[in-house]
Amino acid sequence: MRGITPRWLLRMLPWVEAKGATYRVNRRLTLTVGDGRLTFVNVGDDIRVVPAELRELPLLREFTDDAALDALAQRFTQQRFEPGEVIVERGQARDRLFLLAHGKVQKLGTGSYGDPVVLDVLAEGAYFGNEVLAGSADEWDFTVKAVTPVTVLVLAAQAFQQMNGQSDSLREHIAAELARPDRPSNKHGEASIDLSSGHAGEVDLPGTFVDYELTPREYELSVVQTLLKVHSRVADLYNDPMNQTEQQIRLTVEALRERQEHEMVNNREFGLLHNADLRQRVFTRTGPPTPDDLDELLSRRRRSDLFLAHPRTIAAFRRECTARKLYPANIDVSGSTVQSWRGVPILPCDKIPVTDDHLSSIIVMRLGEQEQGVIGLHETGIDDEVSPGMNVRFMGIDDKAIISYLVSAYFSCAVLVPDALGVLEHVEVGR
Repeated sequence: MRGITPRWLLRMLPWVEAKGATYRVNRRLTLTVGDGRLTFVNVGDDIRVVPAELRELPLLREFTDDAALDALAQRFTQQRFEPGEVIVERGQARDRLFLLAHGKVQKLGTGSYGDPVVLDVLAEGAYFGNEVLAGSADEWDFTVKAVTPVTVLVLAAQAFQQMNGQSDSLREHIAAELARPDRPSNKHGEASIDLSSGHAGEVDLPGTFVDYELTPREYELSVVQTLLKVHSRVADLYNDPMNQTEQQIRLTVEALRERQEHEMVNNREFGLLHNADLRQRVFTRTGPPTPDDLDELLSRRRRSDLFLAHPRTIAAFRRECTARKLYPANIDVSGSTVQSWRGVPILPCDKIPVTDDHLSSIIVMRLGEQEQGVIGLHETGIDDEVSPGMNVRFMGIDDKAIISYLVSAYFSCAVLVPDALGVLEHVEVGR
């Protein structure tokens, strides 16, 4: 019984019937071409660059072969770096193109006395090393270091050369771009791009294109199962076999619901922490969770219904509020008094992990199908159902008089539009 928690996520999520154990989410895909920043899409932890967005790279700005761009996008590999890790180092061969999908990095140069100097700070959508496309074999003249947890997509020079050799249109386009007399090269060998339309001071404005995703995501119900074994002598205790068996099943169901909530938060395919859109993941300003950080989360969506945070994170937020002489109001949610911020309840969830470095996350959500928010998925009416989406099946009695029951829960959750879910990452909960 001590392992049973309030399970606020399961209580607050609106549950939607997933017929045939599948739920399809159709989304519009919006691309802004010409803004100088790359756009990425993610399914769980799998991040991909939108192929058409590769035209933000200078040498590919006027490239029109969509099939070649799609093939090129598939050659990028995903890598992750922790804060303080060096991504590229000055003096090493410049043999990779990096697309910054998530996080912030510093470009470091060398000062007059040999000390490191911050040249620039790059964030999501930026890139570096694009000289690889021009066949440059120079060395890095700066160091790039991760400031926050960083996810990059990397294209090795060898992979690009193989692609360039297989695609006539790509090879001819790059050769033509490099041969243009009106396109000078900078000191790194990168062909610069002239965006002017022929009139002094007039440039092309970014264009926004809207279409539906060609491969809409289909959420399939996941399953967690456990095998309950009850000895017949336990069932016969007190001469009340049905009651004893029911109590064993009830406790098993409670444990399985706990596991279900854990999966809905942490599962790498559909869990909330991994399915937030990259543009809806923000980092704290100073480390601990402050009112400014929660305001940042709230400002990124038209409506927020609740926060989810580990109890230690809630305590850390309360300390920050007290230090500023702020005292957030408590509100009533389903008969329980909880802390709130800007009228949005902050609900405890111990399934959100806290790392060994005392770092955690805060989740904010808009709920419901009508509001294009976050929903829970299940299928009701299954055989031997004991509660929505959960069943208990009698598996028989073995020769040692052990009675077996298979307890199963079928579920998933879906984020209908990107701004329905936001995550504050890298939150310090204590030192």
